[in-house]
Amino acid sequence: MRIYSEEYEFNTRGEFDVVDLTPWLVDVVSRSGIKEGLMLVYAGHATGVIILNEYEPSLIEDIRNFLRRLTPSDGDYRHPINAFSHLRSMLLEPSKVIPVHGGRLGLGTWQRVYWIEAERRPRRRKVEAMIIGE
Repeated sequence: MRIYSEEYEFNTRGEFDVVDLTPWLVDVVSRSGIKEGLMLVYAGHATGVIILNEYEPSLIEDIRNFLRRLTPSDGDYRHPINAFSHLRSMLLEPSKVIPVHGGRLGLGTWQRVYWIEAERRPRRRKVEAMIIGE
């Protein structure tokens, strides 16, 4: 069994900015040389959100509206400054596990992996991809 990992750093523009991680993850699988296994995609942030879904503009706007309704940034929270972003991360999770088959990322036909910024302000973010397999 082998383990391969990489980190990816990027800047976001603020609340609900979307960063498509899929091209980078496809390249990570290729560079790893692993043919069969599992990839863990992990955001090492308390307010990080990793999405595994269709990457389509109207759906992304629906996701943004969903998060605005469930966790409004101007809500009445006890945690100072950014409780809403912590709640968003709790709802949508900071990690995903994706199969690797035949040296390829095992995403469904329309699936993409992307980051949605949960904080209001621009941030420097880091995502880790780790593949375990043969």
